[in-house]
Amino acid sequence: MSRTVKGSPHASAPVLAAYRYCEAVTGHQARNFAYGIRLLPTEKRHAMSALYAFSRRVDDIGDGPLDPEAKRARLTDTRALLDRMRGGGIEEDDTDPVAVAVAHAAHRFPIPLDALDELIDGVLMDVAGQTYETWDDLKVYCRCVAGAIGRLSLGVFGTAPGTGHSEDELERAPYYADTLGLALQLTNILRDVREDAATGRTYLPADDLAKFGCADAFRGSTAPPDADFTGLVHFEVRRARALFAEGFRLLPLLDRRSGACVSAMAGIYSRLLDRIAKDPAAVLRGRVSLPGHEKAYVAVRGLAGLDARAVERRGTGRPV
Repeated sequence: MSRTVKGSPHASAPVLAAYRYCEAVTGHQARNFAYGIRLLPTEKRHAMSALYAFSRRVDDIGDGPLDPEAKRARLTDTRALLDRMRGGGIEEDDTDPVAVAVAHAAHRFPIPLDALDELIDGVLMDVAGQTYETWDDLKVYCRCVAGAIGRLSLGVFGTAPGTGHSEDELERAPYYADTLGLALQLTNILRDVREDAATGRTYLPADDLAKFGCADAFRGSTAPPDADFTGLVHFEVRRARALFAEGFRLLPLLDRRSGACVSAMAGIYSRLLDRIAKDPAAVLRGRVSLPGHEKAYVAVRGLAGLDARAVERRGTGRPV
């Protein structure tokens, strides 16, 4: 007899199998993300893997080879699946392991599943080929595809009791999580500027591109003639660093292992941003990444709570 997915301290064999599938997807597709969630206890790591696997499915529809109409149909089907999760319509032996895992995680943790609707909205912007005139326009997209992930993650992490923070500060945790998502997404946009241009996508605001003479697409390994590409990158780096500074205020509000996870994932991207700032043209030559030893250093700092304490001392600002 089939059972509707319920949250319980001891997951059934079908639910555990669904989580294992999601962990395999995460480990294969998202090494930076997988690196961070390894620092979480099992139940939270399972939930984060489930959310990643669902989010990856949505992203793959948007980035895949289907024509726009077919993509929109797939995204409509995915939204209907999300409605089934919200309505308790997923059974443990459902043939979709991602749906089983997300439904179970949503019973275990106060995950705002409506944020996955926002993710779908953001991917629909990609399908429509939307471009962005201003940073305020781009922020709407970034909040859908990345800020929403920050808020979903916070549903799994929760805020830590007994941290000594006021109720007002704890209530700002979703804002900090959302802002950290924006910082990560803007870093992604800078890192992938050439790759996106090759597929006909431009994410950086048109106002910023015009200001630095960079309105032409970045399809080659060098910047367009007469463009101040370095100036453009440094301008966007400053914006991303301000977002990181605000978003990192989330760290002291989390328990040690959740804070370590966030510190590892966000710290990797923050240091990636530093590499881009040092050599802006590198993003036109290939994908900028961090070596394994530097990722390990970021993880150790997070696990030791050094980043959270650094934020506490400064009141705001990114960890050193």
